[in-house]
Amino acid sequence: MDVVNQLVAQGQFTIIKQPLGFIKVLQWIFAIFAFSTCGSYSGMFKMSVECKNRSESNLGIEVEFEYPFRLHQVYFDAPTCKAGEPERLFLVGDYSSSAEFFVTIGVFSFLYSMAALSVYCFILEKYRENNKGAQIDFAVTAVFAFMWLVSSCAWAKGLSDVKTATDPERVVTLISACDEGENRCREVYDPKVSGLNTSVAFGFINVILWIGNLWFVFKETGWMAAFAGTYAPSQEKQPAPDSFAQGGYGQQDPYAGSQGGYQPEYGQQGGYNEDGGYNQGYDQQPTSYSNQM
Repeated sequence: MDVVNQLVAQGQFTIIKQPLGFIKVLQWIFAIFAFSTCGSYSGMFKMSVECKNRSESNLGIEVEFEYPFRLHQVYFDAPTCKAGEPERLFLVGDYSSSAEFFVTIGVFSFLYSMAALSVYCFILEKYRENNKGAQIDFAVTAVFAFMWLVSSCAWAKGLSDVKTATDPERVVTLISACDEGENRCREVYDPKVSGLNTSVAFGFINVILWIGNLWFVFKETGWMAAFAGTYAPSQEKQPAPDSFAQGGYGQQDPYAGSQGGYQPEYGQQGGYNEDGGYNQGYDQQPTSYSNQM
């Protein structure tokens, strides 16, 4: 009990209030409903055969069938109305494959949902570490979503065939005494298949739950950030410099001198001399008027 109390104390049960955990709880519940309504079913229908000789009649022929619906193994005895032993007849069809497939998916979904909830509540950090747990969860959830779709469609078709094979109006046609007009055959009680109809509905509800859960598990995988990164522009904007004292954009101002300020350099030496004349800095002497004369 100490170990259990410690686990409960360390559990992060707030995840159940979030979509990731809440949908997993719904998956766990509806998986139970799906496989239990199908796997625990048993039905019965009743027919009556009234012969011309009333002493040979049988007004209460009961036929019972159940999961996994191997109807070709279900038999009943019907009178021949010919003063002889009753004949043994079998139903037609074997629909165990679709029914067992549906129940198997339901059981494994129940087990996986319970295991996933335990991981969410007790080792959520490990689940989110390197996104490996979330990626595995996404893959398994996608597989179960597909399996629920396939199994629900297969079982819906199988259930339709079961209803046809267990229809009393169809079954009475197997009785040879009913081919004679002087004998009267009719159905007395139809099988109740509302539980089987409910199992199909639960199956498609599970399809919706598992497909919907893909989005919330996908957000935990980290793939969304990776996909968003693929659409980032190829040329990233350069970060702004902290200050111009650290080099700015790495370009040197050609107009800045070693001592600061504006110091242009033209490659020529010139200026005004003390006498007020303008010295252009040329090597040749200026021409005087006396020489020209």
